[in-house]
Amino acid sequence: MKIKQGDTVKVISGSYSGKEGRVLKVVNSKERLVVEGINMLKRHMRPNQENPQGGIIEKEGTIHISNVQLVSSGNATKVGYKILDDGKKVRFSKKTGKNID
Repeated sequence: MKIKQGDTVKVISGSYSGKEGRVLKVVNSKERLVVEGINMLKRHMRPNQENPQGGIIEKEGTIHISNVQLVSSGNATKVGYKILDDGKKVRFSKKTGKNID
C-alpha cells in the first residue's frame, strides 16, 4: 500500500470529498483506511465497563484507498517508489519529485 498509518490524506470522491485527515488505521486485506473525521458512523452502545452510561457513539468508518490521495507539502499527489543507491526503497511524490520517507 502506498499510504501508511500517520500520513495525511485528502478525500477525492464521495460525500467527504475535499476534506483532509490523518490516517488512523490501514486494513491491508480489504484495501481500506480509517481517516480521522471522515465517514463518521453512529453506533448504539449498551452500557459496559469503559462506557457505563451507554448511548450513541460516533466513530470513524473505513474508506477505500482509491478514494484518497496522499498530501505531501500541502498538495495532493500521486505516490511512486524508487530505490536509492544503498538499496533502500522509498516513496516519492510524483508532483514534486521529493522523497516522502
